[in-house]
Amino acid sequence: MQTIDEALEKLQASPFRAKFRLSERERAYIGEKGLDTIREHARGFIETRLAPAELPNDGRQTPMRGHPAFLAQHACACCCRKCLYKWYKIPPGIQLNRRQQEKIVNLLMAWIQRQL
Repeated sequence: MQTIDEALEKLQASPFRAKFRLSERERAYIGEKGLDTIREHARGFIETRLAPAELPNDGRQTPMRGHPAFLAQHACACCCRKCLYKWYKIPPGIQLNRRQQEKIVNLLMAWIQRQL
């Protein structure tokens, strides 16, 4: 199992994943809301948009903008179940458990904190 640092390093080797950056608007939003609130938002997004076993819109459920967590999901390849399988070998078609969800949230938050 890889560490968060190892995962982020591997993601940076992908030209597509490495291009994502927080904008000034997103940084301001984080400054206004605080990291704890952003973590709670990310937790909710993962629970509702990524954790279910069956997702009718898999591959399209994560917007490319609108919230720092969405951008982090794309940067960390946690945007859809296909990417989760490709990058982390988490198969589609199964409900993500709380531990898996929390690991994803921790990865997203680490990426966000590095961007700040």
